[in-house]
Amino acid sequence: MSGEPLEPQETRPVHQPSIAPDIRASDSERELIVTRLSEHAAAGRLTLAELEERIGRAYASTTRAELSNLIADLPKGVAVPAPTRRKPTRWLLAVMSGTEKKGRWRVGRQLTAVSVMGGNDIDLRHAEIDADEVTIVAIALMGGIDIYVPDAVDLEIGGFAFMGGTGEKGSSRAPRPGGPRIRILAYPVMGGIDIWRLPEEAKGLPLSQARKLANAAH
Repeated sequence: MSGEPLEPQETRPVHQPSIAPDIRASDSERELIVTRLSEHAAAGRLTLAELEERIGRAYASTTRAELSNLIADLPKGVAVPAPTRRKPTRWLLAVMSGTEKKGRWRVGRQLTAVSVMGGNDIDLRHAEIDADEVTIVAIALMGGIDIYVPDAVDLEIGGFAFMGGTGEKGSSRAPRPGGPRIRILAYPVMGGIDIWRLPEEAKGLPLSQARKLANAAH
């Protein structure tokens, strides 16, 4: 070993609005902050719920200082994710049993969930995402799958049902612009798949209570 100090991790320089409390923010400055927040979410620093909450505050901000506060606890450069970062979950399988994915976990660009005479609960509120668009392929064969997403997320639902059904439940609030998109392809065969849109007030609640709030927000 040469004894020379290790090179610091390289970061990508990012232009950001200057901090001036009384200067009003422009639309382009808001979009810049939203882009930075999305990059940090992809690096694992923000969960889906945290990203959505900050994006909403970014579009509601009127001054540069308010925008700067949204990234004050984040690095100025978007560093390459550390090797110890959580591995993305790409498959969930339940055969005559039940699986539950909740809390802080990482979902890749595509997640496939299969339930055969069993059940899957997939809670995305505190999940980390790898991209601005995530695709979930849900297959329920004589089983059931429940998928929970923040209501501020842009949600797209497709697929088909054979002797089964797909339901969209919960909040009917419009998604926030600029946020990630969750694309769900649902294929229930003699089974059922429910997609729950949960309001922000349900962020830290157990799923049973979150469902009640979602129905009340409809």
